[in-house]
Amino acid sequence: MTQVVIPQKESAWHLKSTLCDLTVESVIKVTGTVRCRPEGQENKLMPTGEIEILAESVEVYNLCQKLPFEIKDFVKKSEALRMQYRYLDLRSSQMQRNLRLRSQVVMKMREFLCNMHGFVDIETPTLFKRTPGGAKEFVVPSREPGRFYCLPQSPQQFKQLLMVAGIDRYFQIARCYRDEGSKPDRQPEFTQVDIEMSFVEQTGIMSLVEGLLQHSWPAELGPIQLPFNTMTFEEAMRDYGVDKPDTRFAMKLIDLSDIFISTDVPFLRSALSQPGGYVQAICVPSGVKHLSGNHLNKLKEMAMTQFGQELSLVQVRENGTLNSPLKKLISPKTTAELLQRTGSRPGDLLLIAAGSLHTVRTLLGHLRLQSAELLECCGVSVRDPSVFHFLWVVDFPLFLTSEHEPENLESAHHPFTAPLPEDTHLLYTEPQKVRGQHYDLVLNGCEVGGGSIRIHKASEQRYVLKNILKEDPTLLTHLLEALDSGAPPHGGIALGLDRLLSIMVASQSIRDVIAFPKSFRGHDLMSSAPDLISEEELKSYHISVIWPME
Repeated sequence: MTQVVIPQKESAWHLKSTLCDLTVESVIKVTGTVRCRPEGQENKLMPTGEIEILAESVEVYNLCQKLPFEIKDFVKKSEALRMQYRYLDLRSSQMQRNLRLRSQVVMKMREFLCNMHGFVDIETPTLFKRTPGGAKEFVVPSREPGRFYCLPQSPQQFKQLLMVAGIDRYFQIARCYRDEGSKPDRQPEFTQVDIEMSFVEQTGIMSLVEGLLQHSWPAELGPIQLPFNTMTFEEAMRDYGVDKPDTRFAMKLIDLSDIFISTDVPFLRSALSQPGGYVQAICVPSGVKHLSGNHLNKLKEMAMTQFGQELSLVQVRENGTLNSPLKKLISPKTTAELLQRTGSRPGDLLLIAAGSLHTVRTLLGHLRLQSAELLECCGVSVRDPSVFHFLWVVDFPLFLTSEHEPENLESAHHPFTAPLPEDTHLLYTEPQKVRGQHYDLVLNGCEVGGGSIRIHKASEQRYVLKNILKEDPTLLTHLLEALDSGAPPHGGIALGLDRLLSIMVASQSIRDVIAFPKSFRGHDLMSSAPDLISEEELKSYHISVIWPME
């Protein structure tokens, strides 16, 4: 952007009429002399604020018609309108900054991996076949009757095959696909920084990623501290109730089971009488002072509607006494123990839940984040948006009980993750107790990366697929044959580039760092994709459409 000056002489009147009649966002060519602005008229807020152009001629390349919105950052636009006219939305200074930052970060990542650590950048196919387990995949028809491609969820199998092929250090800025609805931090097509290495251990991959992020981290965000903190899955669930904890603030889960072991409070007594029953709480600092009755009702309603759990709220008055329906049912001694265990102070709010360990942890982990959000809405500083807390979470369970089929197990990460060496024998006796060589990278409570050391023996991979996950191993014949061809020990990681960048630019949505994103329904509102295809065009794919009954 620069300032154009029209000479104050009769011969320049045509320039004035041409320029003054132009609409905003029209494309022009101005020919003239660049000169310093008169003394005192400089604009220090503009990069070109010290100069101006004395116009001699103007050529209008393209006259802009009326736009659906103004290209100004302070003009509020709905997300649907932004997606529909994305080519206009991208003209905003914020989107320009975001996409240029993305380009700079990716360039530095390539420089670090290729030039400094000898990685090979290899593109893998987009048309592939179905992968057992994992997320739902997009199906692509072929011209052979009944045969379909699938768009890969990730290059997982290809990068393992590259390790067998002797490409001992691979990476790719990879496009990945999942047939799922969009969320603020997820959409059907996304980008990963995909990395795989041979003859490597978990600590080697973690160290490499720390160096990669330090090298590519934007200078304007300040330095990041190495090494990143590490926490086990069990520690994360115990203290935060989630496997991707936001460690920028405390409010940890506190176990109160022993305090209420002989309680008269009905819902606490009922929970503790069940095998594996627990009573746990979180303390919300100054919660009484800042949270209104509506806020408290919202927390209780959320506990009941989303988790089917009763939530007890205990307010600590200024004199140290309790304000709660529980007050009459617990003794002064129990009250004192409760305040001491939770470290509660006057004005604090206690959220107490009871039930199975998994249910209580999940509920309180969710309410911990919700409480922080409510406090911030009330003007309390809980999470500093300018602070970046990286965290490694390790020692995940290798398998989890399937939500849809409780009698079956499913992969916590993916079917190719190797067990911890000391747990390998449990694969054949108690697979639900096996811990995996799986590690997640968490930033400010968001998972921005995940990886593992892989199973490199075909016999072990076949056993996991067939006997534990109940999947058909023949779908992976190509991979199993490759592992039997002298596969080296190997492992890797994938960083979610979109999610990482959205945190860098302090955006709540990854759509703000993607040039042409999809809507919440997974649609491209600009081009109206997905679109209909005629029956005639579908014939060559041997497909007919069955329309749902109205």
